Amino acid sequence: MGANEIPHADIPLRELKKARSKIALYEAALSLLGDKMFRDVMLDDICRRAEVSRVTFFKFFQSKDDLLLYFMRVWLTERIIEIEEERKRGFGAIRHLLHHVAERSRHQAGLVPSLIAFLAEKNMHPCMPELSQAEVRLLFPGHERQGAVSPDMFELFRRCMTEASADGTLRPEITAEFAVKGLFTIFYGAFLTAQLYASTDIAGLYEAHLQLLENR
Repeated sequence: MGANEIPHADIPLRELKKARSKIALYEAALSLLGDKMFRDVMLDDICRRAEVSRVTFFKFFQSKDDLLLYFMRVWLTERIIEIEEERKRGFGAIRHLLHHVAERSRHQAGLVPSLIAFLAEKNMHPCMPELSQAEVRLLFPGHERQGAVSPDMFELFRRCMTEASADGTLRPEITAEFAVKGLFTIFYGAFLTAQLYASTDIAGLYEAHLQLLENR
């Protein structure tokens, strides 16, 4: 970009302002979470931190819990971009993903349990929200192509386990389809196991469970 060029000049200013307000709400919610469960973060506090009114909030999100799905959309896309850039595959890609979950839980212990509680209540796996061109540009600078694609965790797990099977790193008695189910159990179940064992070692629990699938 030249010195005198205006950033994002091809996107209408109205759309940029909307995207910035929406992202500000998302970032405010994360900054207020800490070790709390998401239900304990007040909507008024999120709006005040983001300097966005409640009326504007409900133009972007139907409920406060939709911020959890927005987090999942942004976070998973970021990890997929990293996996592609670093050319990780199979269990290497899965470990990259789980490492970031474990790291996030060290600083925001309530985030993933809040997401699990939300999904259990809705009896669903998240349908990722669509992002505007302005949101994609602001959230994933330099990676707009990947950022515009709605991420699919099932597809990511399936691809990684197919790669692991081809590489001989998946136990031969385990099919890729079965391994995908196991990965979802590991992804979400590690937090319940951690609670049962009064452990904060999410990374260690992830690794212990991965070894049940991996041909070492």
